This record gives sequence, structure tokens and C-alpha cells, in this order.
Amino acid sequence: MGIFEAFRAIGYITSSIPFSVQKLGTETFVTVSVGKAWQIYNCAKLNLVLVGPQLPKKIRALASYRDYTFAAYGNKIAVFKRAHQVTTWSSHRAKIKLLYLFGDHILSVDVDGHMFIWAFKGIEQNLEPISHIVLDDRFLPTCIVHPDTYLNKVILGGQKGNLQLWNVNTKKKLYDFKGWNSPISCCVPSPALDVVAVGCADGKIHVHNMRYDEELVTFTHSMRGAVTALSFSTDGQPLLASGGTSGVISIWNLEKRRLQSVIREAHDSAIISLHFFANEPVLMSASADNSIKMWIFDTTDGDPRLLRFRNGHSAPPLCIRFYANGRHILSAGQDRAFRLFSVVQDQQSRELSQRHVARRAKKLRIKEEEIKLKPVVAFDCAEIRERDWCNVVTCHMDTSEAYVWRLQNFVLGEHILKPSEENRTAVKSCAISACGNFAVLGTSGGWVERFNLQSGLSRGSYLDKSERRSCAHDGEVVGVACDSTNTLMITAGYYGDIKVWDFRGRELKSRWEVGCHVIKIVYHRPNGLLATIADDLVIRIFDVVALRMVRKFEGHKDRVTDMCFSEDGKWLLSSSMDGTLRIWDVILARQIDAVQVDVAITALSLSPNMDVLATTHVDQNGVYLWVNQAMFSGSSSIEPYASGKNVQHVSLPSVSTAQGSKDTDLEEGDTEHLYLEKTAKMPIFDQKMPDLITLSLLPKTQWQSLVNLDVIKVRNKPIEPPKKPEKAPFFLSSIPSLSGDIMFKPSEVVNEEPKDGDSRHNFDHMTGLPPSPFVQVLQSAAESKNFSAFTDYIKGLSPSSLDMELRMLQIIDEDEFQELSKGPALLSLGLLLDYFLHEISFRNNFEFVQAVLRLFLKIHGETVRCQSQLQEKAQKLLETHCAVWQSVDRLFQNSRCMIAFLSNSQF
Repeated sequence: MGIFEAFRAIGYITSSIPFSVQKLGTETFVTVSVGKAWQIYNCAKLNLVLVGPQLPKKIRALASYRDYTFAAYGNKIAVFKRAHQVTTWSSHRAKIKLLYLFGDHILSVDVDGHMFIWAFKGIEQNLEPISHIVLDDRFLPTCIVHPDTYLNKVILGGQKGNLQLWNVNTKKKLYDFKGWNSPISCCVPSPALDVVAVGCADGKIHVHNMRYDEELVTFTHSMRGAVTALSFSTDGQPLLASGGTSGVISIWNLEKRRLQSVIREAHDSAIISLHFFANEPVLMSASADNSIKMWIFDTTDGDPRLLRFRNGHSAPPLCIRFYANGRHILSAGQDRAFRLFSVVQDQQSRELSQRHVARRAKKLRIKEEEIKLKPVVAFDCAEIRERDWCNVVTCHMDTSEAYVWRLQNFVLGEHILKPSEENRTAVKSCAISACGNFAVLGTSGGWVERFNLQSGLSRGSYLDKSERRSCAHDGEVVGVACDSTNTLMITAGYYGDIKVWDFRGRELKSRWEVGCHVIKIVYHRPNGLLATIADDLVIRIFDVVALRMVRKFEGHKDRVTDMCFSEDGKWLLSSSMDGTLRIWDVILARQIDAVQVDVAITALSLSPNMDVLATTHVDQNGVYLWVNQAMFSGSSSIEPYASGKNVQHVSLPSVSTAQGSKDTDLEEGDTEHLYLEKTAKMPIFDQKMPDLITLSLLPKTQWQSLVNLDVIKVRNKPIEPPKKPEKAPFFLSSIPSLSGDIMFKPSEVVNEEPKDGDSRHNFDHMTGLPPSPFVQVLQSAAESKNFSAFTDYIKGLSPSSLDMELRMLQIIDEDEFQELSKGPALLSLGLLLDYFLHEISFRNNFEFVQAVLRLFLKIHGETVRCQSQLQEKAQKLLETHCAVWQSVDRLFQNSRCMIAFLSNSQF
């Protein structure tokens, strides 16, 4: 078990498996596959409502019915009720290809032509299929559909372009349609009886009458590729929507038998599923580009417009960075998108706008990809000036300009930073100063220039006169960094020369040689350490002020892809193409942990709180989160987790949980629940720490009301005299109460006489009443020397009830002090002093006990002063109380000094 444990993956919306739509009451839900897990979205807002557990293999087919979800993986079918797996059906011998909801049954078809029928009523008992049908030997099924009014009959489409009609009840093939000479890829029934639409791999759509085996109309896609999805409209409009491998959605008018409209660039990849909502002019589409979109037909010309959508990266991300104190992650991918992911609430994730890309692409009649900016190769951000101007700078592949972004508005900025070089080359590195006012760019030609982010104007270049050319470096500038006080600026060249510049004067102050080619640098501002990645697979750490190498880490066996410092500067994390993630202790100069994953890490980022690590991987479109176990345990030591030089193999996080727990039910924004679920499996440490106090966790108003109860009573004084309560019926026995309410008591309890020797029922000889529950619980806790039950009891009382219980112990007649020296009242006061002494000594429920003690002294202070047996306990309580407060005050002073020191060190 390593320091970082797999948590979950974010950024996955859907995969290449067709979705399943169902309606529950007035709401519609769609179930989609995301690799080895599945998710359910509410179609009203496309918000995530449920995430299923991880399966052993990737999902191959999906079906859903009410609370049940059926997921086929390999040759098995997992049955879930909500997120809890009920059973597994495993009668297939080959990989399952199709799942279809057929009334109260599920039809499953595998690649060998075996079809099983399962009943999901009484799933716990029905573990075997109720029927088994063997299809023709040469018939390879590709799709399945059940036309309306065709009782017990389904239509199967084949790889050779033919259709077959089967009766699943009699297990007989009823008819073999002549078909077409092209593989059938999809088939859907129409609202009209006996009519279905068939999509073929040659791009043709055949609307066919099944009763007479006649073709009604044929449509042909203008784009090359197979027809992958079809759907009929049911809101009265005679429309048929079709999607293909090109990502274009075509809308066909069945009455006019022609193409009505085309949604160009609807998706970046092949259309997987299409679905018209029942009696609504809304079409939902899903694609292999990791997106779900909804289109509404409400325009005057009949063309659909985008209503709502959810999407993630359609290509693997290249760079990631935590933002907003770890709540968000900035991510740039090969799909030319710059995205913001929310770690807390998935619905807040979005793509940053590049200013009317779709509108410009439609006007110029070109693809959106041709207008979007090229993939980001490096970026930097600063939160200090987020509300004032653009606070993100991005460098793009083979682009001689850098772009700025305004994260407050999630949009591309108005300025373009263009280095003023005669022969411009691509910008390769960038950095924003700690003040958020300046951005420094480095190009592949060795040019380094500073810009003002507010105006976008150049503020000078950094030139080294010793170089052959008038530039900063002889080769490519692979990294730029600024210190925390705008005093120094560090640049690194590809040929291994690292230079330190005067930030304001732009003069070269010092330089040194690494000795080999440098690929990347990472600078930690608080401690002034610079980490470099070289092509010899060695990580070197330099002290910029001392101008010397202080650490050298070896261990990676392939190209190092990325690295980052922890916020406190004690750890350095690095990843490599050998699939390992290594954690280096900078202070101890050694490796403290190493793990290996199945897919190599391409980028990583550690949150400022050091609680979550984010990684991206080769050929993976999502961002993977890992939890720092040491941050969620009661010990600051990493020894129980770190493996030292031993490399442990771990699996990538899943969308739900790493182990695929059967008890996973992730609602929207329920990230904290998963944190607790992860930490519940960690080693348990002693939570008691010296010189620290434990709070009661009660609402602030509850214990503050005890102190100000007199003021509250005066403020809430009634303006009119209280009304006399109604009399109880004569046949019901009642007892008097202090509140004036009618209280009833069973007759056997009223007539019960106390037993001799029972201290709990001894009557007070002054009041003639048995002790109150307050006194009984106090006496029981004192006898057992465990006051936790008494604390729980008084914490459950309201402030006025607790005040009343304390006042009932008050001695009114001072002349009877001598007579009552051993009375129950003084005994109860002594037990209360013992209780306060115990709780204050152990520092339990600190603020609540302080409030109760203040109220106790206010009521019984004079009694404690006059009684010698109480004075001794009060003196001991005073000494203990003063000692505890001194230690607490000393702790607060140290904390204030540390906060002041950290605040000053930032400037």
C-alpha cells in the first residue's frame, strides 16, 4: 500500500457503447457506459445522479428497467438494483454482444449466435435463463429490435445484410428477409405499425415494411461511413434522425422523402446512439468523443439547435494543474480544448470558451477543429489577479504566439502575446509572476520576453551578450520561472544551460551548466529550489541562491514525463514512461515511495493541501485522482504507507471506486462521502495529543445561551400573564410540573413504594420527591467513575432545562447549612465539582464545560464559599483550571507566531 491510494476518475461522460433510456414517473434517465463502470444522468439537466461500481472487464452492452441496470462484460451479465449488484448471469460461453429489454425479460445475444432469455422478476432465485435459442450457423447478429404489436417476436440484423424474424416463445425462425448486400449496423421500429428503419455499413438507410417485405423509401448519407444510429420522432413530426461514423446527424422528412436538415460537426467522432424523447421535439445523441448532447426542434426553419450537453476530453489531456485551492483542475488536451474540471461537483466542469467557434465555423463552412487553437503544450496560472484581468497563459503547439484566458468568465482573453523577434519561432514555455502582473515567454529560438497581462504589451526582452545570437539561450527555452518577490527570473535552455536574471533590470546575474540536455524544469518559490529533468533520466535539484546542486535522484528507467513539488517543498513527485510514479523526500535525499501503474503517466499535479494527486495517462481521456492517505489519518508519519525503494503495482482509479465496491452510491457532489470511505480503511491511530483540547461539536448557540440566559429571559419576558392550563379529565391521574403542562403518570408508578437501600429512589426529606433524572445520572456516573453518560445527558438538554436542573440543587435557607452538611443537595454539588475537575483535566468538551461551569458558579458560588468540604474541591478545580488555560494560551500564541511567520514569508 503506497502513500497515494486510488480514489476516482473524473472527466468521463460516455464511451462507445449505446446508451439505455428509461422513464420513471415524469423524469427521464439515461444510462451510459464509461469503460468498466456505468453512470446514470437525469435528462432534465443532464446532471449525474448515480455511478455504478467497477466491473472486472469493460462493458459491452447495457439495458435498464426502473431500478435495475443490466451490464454485459465478457461472457457474463451483472444485474444491479440501483448501485448494488444483485446477481450475475453466466450462461454464455462467448462474448456477449447485444442486450435488449423485452417486456419483463432480457434478451442477450453473443458473438457465436446464442440467444438467452432471462426473467428479472425474482432475480435472486432466477439465476438460470428461462430459454435458449441457437441461431443459424452462418448468421452473425449485429442488432436486435422488437416491433410493436409483434407478440413474442424479435427481428435480428446480420453481418451479411439480411434480417431474420424469430419467435422467442416457440424458438423458431419465422421468416428470413431478403435484406441487402451490406452489413446491417442498426435497426429501430417506427411509430407506424410493421415499419422499421435499417441502417447499413454502406451509408444507406432503408425504411422497410416487415409485413409485406417491401422497401418504402431509401436514404443515402452524403458522408462516407456506416450508419451507426437511428431514431424516429414521436411528437407528430414525420422525422427520422440518423448518425454515422463522421459525427454528422442527418434529419430526414418521411412525408417529403428528402433531407430536411443536417447538424454538421455535431460530434467529433462516430455517433453511437440517437433517441427522440416521447412526445417531445428533443433529440439526444451520444458519441465516442466522450459527450452527450440534446437538440431541440423549435426554430422557424425546422433546424435543431443545441439545448444542453455534457462533454469531456475527446483526446488524452497533455497538461493539468490544480486551481482554486484544489477545488478545480485546469486541463489541456490533444483535442484542442482547454477545460476546467471540478473535483467536488461534477456538474461544474466545463470547457473554456474560445469565442464563438461554432458560429465562425458555420459561417465559413469549415470544421470547428480548424478554427480552434492548437493543442496546449504548456500553461501557467495565478489566482491573485483573477478578478482584475486575465490570469492564465497558454503556449500552443507550433504557434508563435501565447494566449491569455480570463478564468472568472471562462473565456479566451482579448490579448495575444506576440514575442517581438524578427524570425518568430514557436513559444515553448511560459510563467506568470507571483504578483500576477507579468507573463514571461520562452521560444524555441532561445528568445525570452516579458509581457504585461493587463495591457498585453511587451515590457522588454532578456538578452545574453555572450551568446552567438542576440537572445537569451542558444537553443530552445524549455522552462521559465519567477521567484516570489519579482527579484529573480530563471530560464533553462535545451543544451543544459540554466541562467538567473534580474527580473526588473533584465540583466544576467549568473549561470551554470547541467552537463546534459534539459527537458523540463520545476521551480518551488517558497524555498528557492529548482528541479530539472535531463535526458540522462536523472533528476537534479539546484539551489538558485547558492548556485549549486543540492540533490540528485536516480531511479527512472525511461523518459521522465512530468514532476511537481509538494506545497511545503518536502516532497518531489516524478513520473516516467516506464509506468512508475516516484516520491522523493527532498530533506532526507531519498526515495520514500514508488508505485507502478498499467498505463504510463503523462502529467501530474498535487493539490495545495497535499490531499489529492491528479494524473493523466497515455490514451486515457480522463483525469485520475489519488488520495494522500497520510493526510486523512491521525498520524503525520508516512512509515505505515511508504514502501521505500520497493515498487508496488497498483490499478488506475475507476469512475466510482478503485476496488469496485458493491456498496457505492455516488450522488451529485458526494465527493466527501468517498473521502470518508477511503479513510475508513486506513490504520487507526490514537487521536489524543498532548496539550490539545477536544470540543463538544455542539452548535455555538447552545453553549453560548447558557452564559447569557438571564439576558435571554428578560428579552423573552411575556407581555401578558400566562393562561391557566386546561384541567385534565377526572378519571386520569396527573402530577404537577414546573412548566405548567399536564403530565400523566401510570397508577402503578404513583402507588409504587421505594425499596429500602435503593439510593436512586430515596426521597428528599425536604421536598418529599424522588431525585430528578439529572441527579440519578450524575450519581450513576460518579459510582462508575465514567462521566461520559452524564455529559451526553446534559448535552441533550436545552439551555433553559439545564439551568432549571442546576437551580433545583440550590439551598435557599442558609441556616440549615450545618444540618444539611451531609444532605443530598451538598452531595450533588460535590459530585458536580468532581465532574468539572475530571472533564477539565482531560480537556474534553472544552467550550461546553466552561459554559456549564460558569453557570454553576453563578448559581452555587455562595454555597461553595461557605462549605469547607466544597472549598477543598473548588481549590483543586481552580489549580487544574489555571494550568489547562495556561497550556492552551501558550499553544495559541505559538500558532499565532507561526501564522504571522508564514504570512510574512509569502512576501
